[in-house]
Amino acid sequence: MSVTNSLRNASFEEQSVWIQLAGLAISFGGYLFVASRMLASGVTMVQPFAAVWGVSVALLVVILVGGHVVAAVASRPDGGDERDRVIAWRAAARADWILGAGVIGGVGCMAVGVPNVWTANLLLMSLYLAEMLGLALQALDYRRGF
Repeated sequence: MSVTNSLRNASFEEQSVWIQLAGLAISFGGYLFVASRMLASGVTMVQPFAAVWGVSVALLVVILVGGHVVAAVASRPDGGDERDRVIAWRAAARADWILGAGVIGGVGCMAVGVPNVWTANLLLMSLYLAEMLGLALQALDYRRGF
């Protein structure tokens, strides 16, 4: 069975996880690529990064809305069940340490005087990585048949 057929036969909740994972990978992956180039070229003000971040959030919204509309038309949303809630809870429990480590790292950066632009990007990156890991773990649990 191909991946396309496998996802087509998946529940709406599983399809939603894959849509979110793809949307985050595209939108915030693009943000991190552009931000790393800006940092490498010496941009030190936060405002240019905020503009790039705003564009990436808008792109994420477009991907999520479009993807969920297609998924809702292709398969009827059923509201999820206990299995879906447990999969989401387990994934969050296994991934949230990245966000916590990023926050502690951000506070540490502030304490030692690291420029705000680096601290802000560290915090965004930890949020992005935690969410990506959580979604990847959810997708893995769905595929393994938890």
